[in-house]
Amino acid sequence: MIKNKALGRGLGALLGEMEKAYDNEVPDSDAVLDIPLKSIKPNPYQPRKSFNEESLLELGESIKNDGLLQPIVVISDIDGYTLVSGERRLRASKLMKLKTIRAICMKVDDDSMRHLALIENIQRDELNSIELALAYEELIKMHNITHDELGARIHKSRANITNTMRLLQLSQKTQKALIDNKISSGHARTLIGLDEKEQQLLVDSIIGQRLSVRDVEGMVKSLKTDIEKSVSQEKEIIEYNFFQIKKKIENYGLKATFKSNKMTIEFSSELQIEQFLSKLL
Repeated sequence: MIKNKALGRGLGALLGEMEKAYDNEVPDSDAVLDIPLKSIKPNPYQPRKSFNEESLLELGESIKNDGLLQPIVVISDIDGYTLVSGERRLRASKLMKLKTIRAICMKVDDDSMRHLALIENIQRDELNSIELALAYEELIKMHNITHDELGARIHKSRANITNTMRLLQLSQKTQKALIDNKISSGHARTLIGLDEKEQQLLVDSIIGQRLSVRDVEGMVKSLKTDIEKSVSQEKEIIEYNFFQIKKKIENYGLKATFKSNKMTIEFSSELQIEQFLSKLL
C-alpha cells in the first residue's frame, strides 16, 4: 500500500495531488495491489453518469489483451474498497469478466473523494457537456469561488466555464438530447433563452433534418424576430384599444368606430355636438 499525506480540502491542494499522481501514472510494482473486482464499490460522488458501451468494450479488450497500464485508485473501508478514480477502467474490466484489478489504496475522507472525482474527470475530459457544467457548478459552490478563480485553477478560460454552465438553463429534454449526442454543444448553446416548446421544436428539426449550427442560428434569429414583432403588435393593440370609450359614447346615442389608433364619432346634428361637448366640459 502507498502511504499518502492526508489531502487538504482546498482546491489548489487537491489539484496538486492529482498532478502529482499523473506524473507517476505507473507506480512501482510493490505499491500496487491486485483487488477482487467484486469487493470494489462505485464512487458515490462520481459526476459522470453516461458511459458509452462501445467505448467501454474497446477499453475492456485492450485491458484483457495488454493489461491495465494505469491502476485504479481506491480507499479501504469496513467491507472492502470504494473506488476513488478509474470508473471506466473498472467497468471495462467487469465487462471482460476479469476477477481482479490492479489498484492503489489511498487514505482520503469523503470530501476529498468528491473533489478528486470531479477534478479527475474534468482534467481527463471524461464528462459530457452537462456533467461538466454540473461539476463546475459544484466546485464553485464547494469553494465559494468565482468563474475566473475556478478557471485559473483548472486551466480553463472564464468564458469556457461560463458558457458551459449556461447549458444548465436548457430544458431537461434538450439536455438529454445533448447528453445522448443527438445535438452538439454548438446546437445547444443557440437554444439558450428559448422556452421549452421552442427548444423541443428546434431539437426535433436538428435531429430530423440534420441541421448545422449555422442553420439553427438562423432559425433562432428568425424565431426571436417573429416573437418581438408579435409582442410589439400586441402592445400597440392594447395601447390604442378604444372599446370602453366606444361603449360610453354609444350610451349617449352616438355612433363611434375605431381602427388602429384612430376613433371616429358621428353626429347627426349640431345639437348632438353641443350635448356631447357639454358632458365633457
